[in-house]
Amino acid sequence: MKILLRGARVVDPAGGLTGERDLLVEGDRIAAVERDLGYVHAPALDLAGRVVVPGLIDLHVHLRDPGLTEKEDIASGGRSAAAGGFTSIVCMPNTDPPIDSAEVVQYVRERAAEEAPVNVYVAGAITRGLKGRELSDLESLAAAGVVLFTDDGEAVMKADLMLKAMYRAKELDVPVAPHCEDADLAGDGVMNDGPLARRLGLPGIPAVAEEVMVARDLVLAKATGARVHITHLSTAGSLELVRAARSQGVRVTCDVTPHHLVLTEEAVAELAANAKMYPPLRTEADVAALRAGLRDGSIDAIATDHAPHTPAEKARGCLEAPKGIVGLETALALCLDRLVHAGVLSLAELVRKMSVNPARIIGLPCPGIVPGAPADFTVIDLNHRWRVDASRFASKGRNSPFHGWELRGKPVLTMVGGRIVYHEPNYWPEALSTVTRTAGEGW
Repeated sequence: MKILLRGARVVDPAGGLTGERDLLVEGDRIAAVERDLGYVHAPALDLAGRVVVPGLIDLHVHLRDPGLTEKEDIASGGRSAAAGGFTSIVCMPNTDPPIDSAEVVQYVRERAAEEAPVNVYVAGAITRGLKGRELSDLESLAAAGVVLFTDDGEAVMKADLMLKAMYRAKELDVPVAPHCEDADLAGDGVMNDGPLARRLGLPGIPAVAEEVMVARDLVLAKATGARVHITHLSTAGSLELVRAARSQGVRVTCDVTPHHLVLTEEAVAELAANAKMYPPLRTEADVAALRAGLRDGSIDAIATDHAPHTPAEKARGCLEAPKGIVGLETALALCLDRLVHAGVLSLAELVRKMSVNPARIIGLPCPGIVPGAPADFTVIDLNHRWRVDASRFASKGRNSPFHGWELRGKPVLTMVGGRIVYHEPNYWPEALSTVTRTAGEGW
């Protein structure tokens, strides 16, 4: 099966390619990339005015399967990822039961192969049951194909246990992604600690609750030589710790979420539980520091921490509602609108942080728009203006603080393995129907 994509502006930061090209997809691979391929006997789609980038990779997604599928499942989460322009995602292990054994890893991988329109990679739990008391069988998890070790959502409070985990992870060459929040310092907090929390009468989580654990785990990484990935970094202090550790040779990478780049703690006053998340939204100074870290390369990646919950759960209010928001279907658009169009990052640098660097962190081949590469890519309309409507998400989750926002820029087509797995409704001309009838859609 062939598909010809004409006249796209290709932005491939790894390959150094920027410019207008024709792309020929044959089977699950990119067959040719040329300025003008001329006549090709294949259904064609005109991409003039749109940008093609290597498929986006999200390092931090909660698919909620097994056991919590009223919130999300592998099929709905996969569709949500495709709608957001992601071709690959890494699912977190805080499911029921947790992904702490090879058997559960195999279950997720088999379900994903059957149901998800995108590539699904699996993170394995550091400790059994995410309880922080004894290590999971990290060797069998690695053999089953996990790409990260993490107890995301729960900190491994015992330093000796984390030390052992890092030694084993180094031997297995799998990065450790700790949930950096000291449970004692965080307590029952629901938002950033400070004057606003006191004014709202809500218990706060201080910045040091994150920073203490970031510091500890960086020290342990230095001692063991393990690769450590600090996920959903949220404070200026944490970023400084990462910079200092890196300068000392620690093998550390880090990511930040879109919501920590565009929202502050002030959102809690307006949105209540839909602005309650792990870690909490921080101050304007923290947001400015994180944006600066993106620009100077201190922050390697942007990840969504997509965390769907039911409307009933989020309706409990700030004190009792679970933490987390959905993010797959707004992440790229938010970054285009608030970072690229605002001059914070170039488009090439954004693609590096949402595709190239995530692949490097988990050991995937470098994604690129080159002949022979997998036909996994995202088509973007940089100037498409749209309004976020959470009720129309492919995700089961509706818990988004961005509902009603007007954004400029959007993924309008996602291809995985040569199949169109998402195209923007009511956007494409009739020509697309010919392509999809011939090539088939993923869902």
